[in-house]
Amino acid sequence: MSKNLTSRAEDYSKWYNELVVKADLAENSGVRGCMVIKPYGYAIWEKMQQALDGMFKDTGHQNVYFPLFIPKSYFSKEASHVSGFAKECAVVTHYRLKNAEDGSGIVVDENAKLEEELIVRPTSETIIWDTYRKWVQSYRDLPLLYNQWANVVRWEMRTRLFLRTAEFLWQEGHTAHATKEEAIKEAEQMMHVYADFAQRYMAVPVIKGTKSEAERFAGAEETYCIEALMQDGKALQAGTSHFLGQNFAKAFDVKFANREGQQEYVWATSWGVSTRLMGALIMTHSDDNGLVLPPALAPIQLVIVPIYKGEEQLAKLDAHVAPLIAAFKKRGVSVKYDNRDTHKPGFKFNEYELKGVPLRIAIGERDLENGTYELARRDTLTKESVAADAIYDRVDALLEEMQQSLFDRALEYQEAQTVSIDDYASFKAHMNDKGGFVLAHWDGTAETEERIQEETKATIRCIPLDAPEEEGVCIYSGKPSKHRVLFAKAY
Repeated sequence: MSKNLTSRAEDYSKWYNELVVKADLAENSGVRGCMVIKPYGYAIWEKMQQALDGMFKDTGHQNVYFPLFIPKSYFSKEASHVSGFAKECAVVTHYRLKNAEDGSGIVVDENAKLEEELIVRPTSETIIWDTYRKWVQSYRDLPLLYNQWANVVRWEMRTRLFLRTAEFLWQEGHTAHATKEEAIKEAEQMMHVYADFAQRYMAVPVIKGTKSEAERFAGAEETYCIEALMQDGKALQAGTSHFLGQNFAKAFDVKFANREGQQEYVWATSWGVSTRLMGALIMTHSDDNGLVLPPALAPIQLVIVPIYKGEEQLAKLDAHVAPLIAAFKKRGVSVKYDNRDTHKPGFKFNEYELKGVPLRIAIGERDLENGTYELARRDTLTKESVAADAIYDRVDALLEEMQQSLFDRALEYQEAQTVSIDDYASFKAHMNDKGGFVLAHWDGTAETEERIQEETKATIRCIPLDAPEEEGVCIYSGKPSKHRVLFAKAY
């Protein structure tokens, strides 16, 4: 099996696109801008879902489901929200097709126009808050801590598999609270949950912070985010959590009777991550040989490949490997035994290297005689001989070591690519040459933010939570600044 991948140094974008397809993760569909997620890619997404879903439930959230279609009138109730999504909405106008009278095919029945157009869900705040009005009457009904796993549509003209597609999969949490403080605490908590997931499961280091006003979610009073740095020096927003204040409660008249019997509007949050995390996973760890997957999210953590001549040897290896597989599974290791007789071992080695399987055992007749196994690591491409009676502990140790090693390697890269810059000429030169994260002073105005983006294509990714108070001057305007913000070019 020949990989024939373009190298990252030659063309990073082409490398990414080829890898997604060749590693059997996803492909473009017959619908422009949409993707087909293939079984191996979906298996990774399922592991992400399972981990995140457990973390949500551990913090008191429950899953629900709301309709895909949202009446257009709902969007008009929250002005900043509709203006933020208006250009991305897909709209359903008719409900029936018919055969053309001239026999040319199927056409839309002009007599089947909807009384009110329906928006295909770009996000669910409006329909959820219309529903919450029915669910909330008293402080005893609060908080509402709900999440849904769903698909959304945001009409994109320039698409890339996982990173930006017209339709994508995600989860969206929507919570309602009796106090402002409780809602802010919820939004901050979910940002920390996302950061924990990214670092513990994805082995992706992130920077936590808040968005500038221009970069906030449409309708939010504050947006919290986690930002990751890809191998090409571009940032990727890996998750967001929004404090919505009382904007949606007022727009949809969601009130409750407090303990004193007075009517108040509830306080809201929303938060979400999407299949964009797949892109982050790929671009953080993978190399010119293919995917590199952290063991925590690898659908197959260990593959066993038999080396044999003839059916008799294969039968002997099959019998030997069966209890080996059972023992690994009992220890919680996801293992696959590839004894296909349609492909040679070399093909299989290349295939699992391309797909990023963390560990591979090759076993043949000589290995049985010697009581050893050849164990190969995907991240370092190194091999070692392991005694048969030590294989279980060694596999466990290596999986744990690889998970940590991938995080450490990514963190080392992020730290090396993060610099502080104090003048605009150096800032522009750095962005044109190296990219990465740049910590620089900003005067806090939208005008300066917009001019910097126009001239350098760099945006304010976040105002880091741990940014210290530091008197300085804005790199662009020379006006006073109290702390540095994080700039980068981004996906």
